Amino acid sequence: MTKSINERELVLGILLEVTRDGEHSHIALRNVLNKYQYLDKKERAFITRVTEGTLERMIELDYIINQFSKVKVNKMKPVIRNIIRSAVYQMKYMDSVPNSAACNEAVKLAVKKGFVNLKGFVNGLLRNIDRNLEQISYPDEKDLEQYLSVKYSMPTWILRQWLAAYDRESVECMLQDFLKEKDTIIRCDLGQMPKEELVKALEDEGVHVEEHPYLPYALRISSYNYLGELETFQKGAFSVQDISSMLVAHLAEPKEGDEIIDVCAAPGGKALHMAEALCGTGHVQARDLTDYKVGLIEENILRSGMTNIEAVRWDATQKDETAVEKADIVVADLPCSGLGVLGKKTDLKYKMTEETQKELVALQRKMLSTVKDYVKPGGTLVYSTCTIHEEENMGNVHWFLEQNKEFELVPIAQLLCEELKNDVVEQGCIQLLPGIHDSDGFFIAKFRKVKCE
Repeated sequence: MTKSINERELVLGILLEVTRDGEHSHIALRNVLNKYQYLDKKERAFITRVTEGTLERMIELDYIINQFSKVKVNKMKPVIRNIIRSAVYQMKYMDSVPNSAACNEAVKLAVKKGFVNLKGFVNGLLRNIDRNLEQISYPDEKDLEQYLSVKYSMPTWILRQWLAAYDRESVECMLQDFLKEKDTIIRCDLGQMPKEELVKALEDEGVHVEEHPYLPYALRISSYNYLGELETFQKGAFSVQDISSMLVAHLAEPKEGDEIIDVCAAPGGKALHMAEALCGTGHVQARDLTDYKVGLIEENILRSGMTNIEAVRWDATQKDETAVEKADIVVADLPCSGLGVLGKKTDLKYKMTEETQKELVALQRKMLSTVKDYVKPGGTLVYSTCTIHEEENMGNVHWFLEQNKEFELVPIAQLLCEELKNDVVEQGCIQLLPGIHDSDGFFIAKFRKVKCE
């Protein structure tokens, strides 16, 4: 009986969406996995591994292919290019897939997609790569940027920035971490279920659970198939949220009765975390720019069952006069280059540019200049990004303090676990680095609006 769903064909569709059509990899992959929920765990794992691996290793894969192909990768038709990339990934990085199978399936897929005339090209190229895979010539380490670029599939302009800011050991540690498979980090909703009870319920569902060292209500889970089918998830007993994101709400220190505005909130993890901390009191307004993003927040609010939070569509660059000095806490987790989460958003490193980074810095400053006015005297402003780019982080902190003398940094070391206390910079800021910290790459700064005497 012929199999109705070909995993490699689904992988090809995702790769084309990302590399040709501009879709974000995590969205394209999620949409396919949601559509084909009935696939078994092994099939879903294969689709995820090959998709993410091909995108993560794309610079290296293209480097290998170009050593054996007269037609360079960027001159190939998109379908053929991505069939060959994913086949080479399987050959080099997946011991569970025989190289002959990767070759044969790639040829079949090329024919199925209407490229019967390129059947011989695909077959000959992949067989040649297979025979010589262990003798690939890589760049010399003397050209450090090029060496690291090919070895870790990272654009050279990003490496240039990081090598200027960090030592080689730290940079390689980050690069290695981006390529590692990660467990899912979740935040327990303690209002719904005590942590010990949630751990027991997850284990009863066949999930492997470990505690995270940075926060007492954070857990690391693995060995599940589809998150949406977990009863504990459906009941809202936990939220998927990286530890760095949890630290934003933790450092904001929401107190019962607080009025809180999260200005770029989607999908709503930080806003829900703060609403939970209010214990049914106060109010959280979770804002974002588009109906789609507001819809994501509303879905998560509905699943949580909390009533002291609402989702609102609002452009953070536009001043809301009704919100001026109304908030005890403003959270500004702003659009950024995302270079701290490349392990999750595997295609972002190919789409981001230095010019876009500069545009983002300007946007961040425009947003900060607007939303700072929502903070009450004595209130808190938390600025955060999921990047490790200096100008978007400490660069913006220094700019903000220079422009806004009514704000000051707030000490945060006393709020952090022992593992993080020594990583605080300039009293109220922390830069988390992937591989060096047990988290994504993330930056947080906490300001207080000084009360007038």
